[in-house]
Amino acid sequence: MQLSASIKTGADQTEKYLPYLKGKRVGILANPTSVIGKHNVHLVDSLLKLGIHIVKVFGPEHGFRGNASAGAHVADEVDSATGIPLISLYGSGKSKPSKADMADIDIMVYDLQDVGCRFYTNINALARLMEACAENNKELLILDRPNPNGYLIDGPILDMKLKSGIGMFPIPIAHGLTIGEFAQMVNGEGWLPNHLQCNIRIIPVANYNHNMEYTLPVKPSPNLNTQQSILLYPTLCLFEGTVISQGRGTYFPFAVLGNPDLKGYSFSFTPTSIKGMAETPLHMNNTCYGLDLRKYDVAALHKSKRLHIEWMIEMYKAYPYKEKFFDFKQSKEMGSIDKLAGTTAFKEQIIAGLSADEIRKTWEPGLKAYKEMRKKYLLYP
Repeated sequence: MQLSASIKTGADQTEKYLPYLKGKRVGILANPTSVIGKHNVHLVDSLLKLGIHIVKVFGPEHGFRGNASAGAHVADEVDSATGIPLISLYGSGKSKPSKADMADIDIMVYDLQDVGCRFYTNINALARLMEACAENNKELLILDRPNPNGYLIDGPILDMKLKSGIGMFPIPIAHGLTIGEFAQMVNGEGWLPNHLQCNIRIIPVANYNHNMEYTLPVKPSPNLNTQQSILLYPTLCLFEGTVISQGRGTYFPFAVLGNPDLKGYSFSFTPTSIKGMAETPLHMNNTCYGLDLRKYDVAALHKSKRLHIEWMIEMYKAYPYKEKFFDFKQSKEMGSIDKLAGTTAFKEQIIAGLSADEIRKTWEPGLKAYKEMRKKYLLYP
């Protein structure tokens, strides 16, 4: 595993794109991860100081300044720090910039940190922005960032019959791409409506390869607040389709697993309402018993290059009320395991008692074809 000391994000290489933005009316899709420099100054604040004319900023899930919970409605407003209009692309009934939004923009900039999973919504925001740029004949400048789970390509390929807000493209759970590479794939595979093509320009990450360990300078979203949670997320997010809490409502989400009925485990935690993280978490104010993964050796995940579905198998076996395990009608805090996994087979395989290796074998044909297709769009080894 190589370390990331020499990595420079696309955004950090201002000399490569400042001349290109000078004199243009710029729109930016950004959030709190859009930072540059040693002091993690926000890209918008930095570009304004450098004389770039930013006419509006678009915010994804959690909002531009990152103060909204997962799935929460985010309204349009004016940024108090800069006076720039902020346009929400999440929960506002609008998922992409409108023709009117784009009218006074010469070029769009995308700079969001991704974590390399199909169900993390930043890739959807990118595709919708590409669509809006293509429809309105605007160029999109992508400031690429490393994928902290870039080493991992695993999981079932999404069955497009299960397409949803947490799975829009026929890719595995962990896709092994940076945002720049994913944008090339969207264009190359014709995934935009009516096979539209977006005119993209990418500022690649310097000194990077997919196998590098990359520690994020800023948490990518409120519930991915540690490096441990980011590396466990590709596996643990699947538990959102079960009765097992992944620690939402604690200060260590995506680093623990538990349920009030798993009395055989000595470790426990109690989800509570935490503003900006989880206002109404699953099993709120109930003690949950289960697994503490805060000290789990994530280097083992990196070495195996696999999702650790053994935890799902273990939790299902340990849970006493099997018929309730995947029943998302019990709580609005539970999601659909079929949509999260991207296939109806995964749930059936867990219920049938298949081993991790037996389940993985069913993923292999799809993964093999995906890996071959992926090669065409790589910017990094």
